[in-house]
Amino acid sequence: MTPAITAAQQSGVSFVIHQFRHDPKSQSYALEAAEKLGRDRQQIYKTLIVQLDGGELAVAMLPAALTLSLKTLAKAAEARKATMAPPALAEKTTGYVVGGISPLGQKKRLRAFLHEAALEQSGILISAGRRGLEIELAPADLLRLTGAIATLLA
Repeated sequence: MTPAITAAQQSGVSFVIHQFRHDPKSQSYALEAAEKLGRDRQQIYKTLIVQLDGGELAVAMLPAALTLSLKTLAKAAEARKATMAPPALAEKTTGYVVGGISPLGQKKRLRAFLHEAALEQSGILISAGRRGLEIELAPADLLRLTGAIATLLA
C-alpha cells in the first residue's frame, strides 16, 4: 500500500491498480509501463516535478510519449521560467523515488498541471507511488484529487 493508493481509497473514487515487474535498465518508466501493461502510450501518464522561478515546485502530468515543454508549463503556471527539479529535491518533497513519483499522496501537495489530452480518455494510468505500480482512474477524478489545472503541456 502506498500513500497514493491510500489517498485514492480515502477519496472514494473508483480506481484500478496495475502492477508489472520493473526493469532497472529501462530508460523511461512511463513507456516501460505502457509496453509491459499492453496499453496505449496516450493512456499512460508520467509525473514530472518542475521548479518554477522563485523555487516553487510543481507537478506536470502528461502522456508517456510526449515531451514536456517547460516554456508552456511556465506560462500555464504564470511563471517566467520552469526547469526540471533536481531528483533529490523531487524525492524529498514528494516522499517518492524518481520513477515512482505519484501526484497523489505526496508529503507536500504541489501545484499540479495535467495535459489536456487526458480529458479525451475515459481513464488514464499514472504512477501509484512505486516503480512498477500504476493507478488507473478517470481524468476528472485525478483533477479533483490533485487540484490540477488541465492545460497544454507539450
